[in-house]
Amino acid sequence: MLTLLKIRNLALVDELVWELGEGLVAVTGETGAGKSVIVGALKLVLGERADKSLIRTGEDSCTVEAVFELEESSEVDAVLEEGGLEPCDGGLLIVRRVIGARANRQFVNDSPVTLSLLKRIGERLVDLHGPHDHQSLLSTERQLVMLDAYADVELGSFRDAWQAWREKQSELEDLREAESAGEQELELLRHQVSEIDAAELKPEEEEEITDRWRRAGNATRLVELSGAAANLLGDDESGVVARLGEVQRLTRELEKLDPSMSDRAMGLEGAVVELQDLERVFRDYADELDLDPSEAAELEERVNLFESLKRKYGATLEAVLAHRDRCAERLDSVENRGERLQRLVDEAAKLREKVDKLGRAVGLKRKKAAPRLAKEIAGQLRDLGFKSSTFEIRLEPKREPGSAGFEAVEFFFGPNPGEPVQPLRQVASSGEVSRVMLAVKSALADQDSTPLMVFDEIDANVGGEIARAVGRKMSALGERHQVVAITHFPQVAASAARHYVVEKQVVGGRTCSRLFPVDGDGRVEELVRMLGGGGASATEMAKSLLKA
Repeated sequence: MLTLLKIRNLALVDELVWELGEGLVAVTGETGAGKSVIVGALKLVLGERADKSLIRTGEDSCTVEAVFELEESSEVDAVLEEGGLEPCDGGLLIVRRVIGARANRQFVNDSPVTLSLLKRIGERLVDLHGPHDHQSLLSTERQLVMLDAYADVELGSFRDAWQAWREKQSELEDLREAESAGEQELELLRHQVSEIDAAELKPEEEEEITDRWRRAGNATRLVELSGAAANLLGDDESGVVARLGEVQRLTRELEKLDPSMSDRAMGLEGAVVELQDLERVFRDYADELDLDPSEAAELEERVNLFESLKRKYGATLEAVLAHRDRCAERLDSVENRGERLQRLVDEAAKLREKVDKLGRAVGLKRKKAAPRLAKEIAGQLRDLGFKSSTFEIRLEPKREPGSAGFEAVEFFFGPNPGEPVQPLRQVASSGEVSRVMLAVKSALADQDSTPLMVFDEIDANVGGEIARAVGRKMSALGERHQVVAITHFPQVAASAARHYVVEKQVVGGRTCSRLFPVDGDGRVEELVRMLGGGGASATEMAKSLLKA
C-alpha cells in the first residue's frame, strides 16, 4: 500500500507530508481547495508526463515522492529487473519525480529511470479512476482482460504458440509470393551469383593486387629512377662508392704518417659496405620491375574486375560477397520452393493444432466464468441502486484466432426493466458507468492485485441513498485493498476508515493548500459542511452517517 506521499512546490501545495493508512481513505474539501493536486501528484508517480507549469510560482522545481510497502512485489520486481534495477528490498519501493524548469527526472529506489519504465511500474501500483477514466470499461479489450482475471486465465502459453504460428504463416506467405517470381528474376539472380562466383574473390587480395598494378603502371619510370640511383652509387670513377674507395686509400696513407687518424676515420669502411648494399638494393628493385607485359595486363584486368563488381553490388568486396549470398538464398528459395513449401505447410499445421488446443482450454474457462461473473456484477449493481437491472457477458467466436484467443467479449447492460440489454458502451450514462465500474471492481476485488485504488469523484451524478450505497461498496473494497476516495458526498466520506480535508490557507501573503486529518467533532463539522448547512438537524444527520 501507499504509506507516504510527499509533495513540494506543486501548484498550490508548498509542502505536504501525508501518511496514509489502510482501508478506505476519504479526501474532501471545497471546490478549488486543491484536491486535484493530490490526484495530479499520484499521476506523476504513475509516470504521466509533466511540464514546468506545475511548478509553484516563484520556485525552480517541484518534487513528488511516494513510498509503497508491498506485500507481494513479484510483478514490480520483474519490471525492475527488466529495466536493469535491483528488486524491492523487503517490499519497499520509493518513487520520486522532480519537475524542473529545464528538465524532468524520475527515480525508483534512488536509481534514475526512464518515464516509460516508471509508467510500467506505476500500472502495477495504482489503479486510478477519475470522472472520465471509467471509459476504459467500455473497451471490449479491457472487458476481456477483466473476464480473464476472474476466470484465472493465463494467456502466456497461448500467446507464445499463437506468435510462433503467425511467424510460420508469414514465412509461408512469403514463400507463396515467391512462386510468382518470373523467369526474368531467376535469370538475373543466376547471372549475379555466377558472375561473382567466377571472380573467385578473396577480399584480402585486393590491396596486394592493386599495389602491384600501380607499380606495373609506373614500371618504366621506376626502373629509370632506381637505375639512376644505383649508377650514382656505382663503383666507376664518378660513383659514390668509387670516390669513397679513394677516400679510404688516402686515409690509409694518413694513418701511416699519423696513427691517430685511425680513430678519427672509424666507420668509413662500414659506410662503404652499406652503400654497396644500397646499390644492390636499387639494382635488384629495377630487375623486379622488369615485368612481363602480359602479367601487367592481367593485373589491370583483375583490378578492373574488382571495380566493376563493386559498382554493381557493393562498396567493398565483402559487400559484393554478401550480395552474392543474398542472391543465392533467394534463388534457392525460389528454385526449391516446392519442397520448402510442403515443409512449411506441415510445420504451420502442427503449430495451429497447438494454438487450437490451448485456445479451446482458454475458451472453456471463459465460458464457465462469464455467467458467474455476470451474476456477481449484477448482485453488486443491485447494491448500488440498480434493483431490476440486467447484466450479461457474451462471448462471440472469431473466424481466426487473435493474440487473446478465439473469442471476443462484450458486456451487455440493461438498467431498465422491460428494455432489451445493449452493449454497455451504447446505453450507459456517465453516472451509470461509474457505478457499473465500481460493481465490476468489487466483483474482481479478490483477483485484482493492485495495491492502491483511487476513485476521483466517480460518485458524481448520484446522490441520496445511492451515494450511501457507493460509500458502503468502497468501504467493502477497502477491506481487501487500500482505497482513496476523493469525494463531495458526505455519505461516501462517512464510510471511510480515515478522513482528510483539503483547504486553502493564506500564509505570508501566499495561498497554500493544506491537508489535515479530521476525527471526532472535526469530522462531524466537515460532514455538516458537505451536507450543505449547519444547525442541529445537519449535525444529527452527520452523526447518523458515521454510525451507519
